[in-house]
Amino acid sequence: MPDLPGLHSGAGRFAPSPSGELHLGNLRTAILAWLFARSTGRRFLLRIEDLDRARAGAEAEQLRDLALIGLDWDEAPIRQSDRVARYREALDRLRGQGRLYECFCTRRDIAEAASAPHQAPGRYPGTCRSLSETERARKRSERPAAWRLRSDVAEFRIHDRQHGEFRGPVDDFVLLRNDGVTAYNLAVVVDDALQGVDQVVRGDDLLAAAPGQAYLASLLGYPVPGYAHVPLALNPAGQRLAKRDGAVTLADVGRDAALGLIFGSLGLPPALPAALAEFDPARLPREAWLVRPAPGHGTNNVGAGR
Repeated sequence: MPDLPGLHSGAGRFAPSPSGELHLGNLRTAILAWLFARSTGRRFLLRIEDLDRARAGAEAEQLRDLALIGLDWDEAPIRQSDRVARYREALDRLRGQGRLYECFCTRRDIAEAASAPHQAPGRYPGTCRSLSETERARKRSERPAAWRLRSDVAEFRIHDRQHGEFRGPVDDFVLLRNDGVTAYNLAVVVDDALQGVDQVVRGDDLLAAAPGQAYLASLLGYPVPGYAHVPLALNPAGQRLAKRDGAVTLADVGRDAALGLIFGSLGLPPALPAALAEFDPARLPREAWLVRPAPGHGTNNVGAGR
């Protein structure tokens, strides 16, 4: 375990969406976020990312399971749905900088533009970037607008604890959806900055989003956090783990079995205090964790491979 620097002024966090029960992969990422934070003397925070999808009762289930596996946190969890005014303040700042523009494109419009020759896959082609006021007024009468960031870079570089220097593309991504809901890429940047989060530990499916988020943070005058994108949990078919894969939640597997599986996949002893004493990010697995339901009966039949 690396030397502890003492109490750190920053924080790490875990930020689930309350759309259902946490599965073993979610719990593994939460444990890693806690280990990264505690091993560096940081505060550990929880944030409920409920702007988009929320199932009744899911938040309470998730907080219960996180406590059952031994995690603690240093402040009461916040909910993004309570912070809309903060996001609008950030949008107003960007609008005042001339950094926003209205976009009227449908998903079909974007998909068709992306299939055009010489267009980079997955990048917004800037269709609405230079519309005249007359064109915007006409389109407003047809459908509500989303608001996009007017980016002036093609890519941005971050440092990731697990992946090293990572340079990724940045396009004019959406900050406010056309239904009035704040987009994830804005909310997460504002929340991390206002909560003092300077260490972001999350699944490596979000690595590609980090350069755009870091760029947005720099535009808003926020410090860019350090990142550690960790491998996902996958089912035997190599797909992201989900409830449909069977016995993959804490209720299915049982607390002790779940901790044994998760910590075993990390090469750590199956309890938080002992795991913290041996935790070293340099020794973490770099490949995905394959979670395999074992043959047999009952809910505790889960095997894991790395």
